[in-house]
Amino acid sequence: MKNKLLIVWSSGEIEVAKKLVLLYSSVMLERKYWDEATIMVWGPSAKLLAQNEELQEQMLKVKSTGVKFNACVVCTDEYGVSDKMRELDIDLIHTGEMLTQALQSEDIKVITF
Repeated sequence: MKNKLLIVWSSGEIEVAKKLVLLYSSVMLERKYWDEATIMVWGPSAKLLAQNEELQEQMLKVKSTGVKFNACVVCTDEYGVSDKMRELDIDLIHTGEMLTQALQSEDIKVITF
């Protein structure tokens, strides 16, 4: 059984993004805290990421470690940032289904910021 983590990143605060979500995510696979990890970009975090180049650079570094990213397609459409998310190679999905499955699973831990 693999240790899997789903991070639900919804905060639109830049310090939460830089000092929690992306900082922890940049080392968690390398240090073998988790075998697999996904960051779900949901709500205000989608707008923040789409508009902030520094965060985009951090996100690409995190992706290079093997962390997967997806985003709420409804949110990105509403914020008008879907094209930017696709440009950043972030999968646009209906996140409610994935979150529900993760919460109901005994194999996945979920943390929210």
